[in-house]
Amino acid sequence: MVSIVIAAHNEEAVIGSCLDALRRSGVGPDAEIIVSANGCTDRTAEVARTHGAHVIDRPEPGKPGALNAADEQATGFPRIYLDADIRVPAGGVAALERLLEQGASAAVPRRRIDTTGRPLAVRGYFAINERLPVFRDGLFGRGMIAVSGEGRARFDRFPAMIADDLFLDSQFSDDEKAEAHDVVVVVEAPRTTRALLNRLVRVRRGNAEMRAASARGEVGVAVRSSDKWAWLRDVVVPQPRLIFAAVPYLAITIIAALRARRPARGLDGWGRDDSTRGSGAGTRETVR
Repeated sequence: MVSIVIAAHNEEAVIGSCLDALRRSGVGPDAEIIVSANGCTDRTAEVARTHGAHVIDRPEPGKPGALNAADEQATGFPRIYLDADIRVPAGGVAALERLLEQGASAAVPRRRIDTTGRPLAVRGYFAINERLPVFRDGLFGRGMIAVSGEGRARFDRFPAMIADDLFLDSQFSDDEKAEAHDVVVVVEAPRTTRALLNRLVRVRRGNAEMRAASARGEVGVAVRSSDKWAWLRDVVVPQPRLIFAAVPYLAITIIAALRARRPARGLDGWGRDDSTRGSGAGTRETVR
């Protein structure tokens, strides 16, 4: 029996469509779907219950705590960690399960970044970002990760850090990961350049924290390092037409890196983008 864990913080606008898509994807009635609502001030928990999920409603915010609380109650494998704004396509869960049955320890879908209606700078940034090789062999950036029972047994709890995807990615070697090429999830790009910068700052701080903890031996795994020149070597040089997209990509990357060095001031621990969770959020279907 598969267990699907969804950590949710103020996801009223998207959690219903996430759960509806999950059911339409072919997940059986015996699937265990747990929504771990953390620090919510909206109707996330109520909406999730009306859509048939088992809900954990915790007053404390924080994604690692939400994941750990759900894992304590989850009983099935494989274990799928799903973001609340992702709509799983038909057959998506079954495809990831097959990859695990074939020997992979972790499996993910492909991703497509939706930049429709976004500013030119955001579209330019993702024209480079979505072609980076790290997104071909990494588990992050997709909002959906399936882990086998053996793979989940490699660690006890998620560390109290933002970069949970990076932590999971570091548990497995490249030959233990698999991508379901015929399953594509749509990841919404931030709707403004400011929102993109804010998200990148949080992600950078989380990744830096995880790498520092790894270097100190606190998380038990060696976290992959950042490849600062992949954008040029692996993207722009092979595809010179992308040179103009590299301008906003570099500018946004440098600004985010500089801002990430400053002390955090009131940023939440979720590292998510709220600009994609407003009116009309959660209505776009994934494709297969």
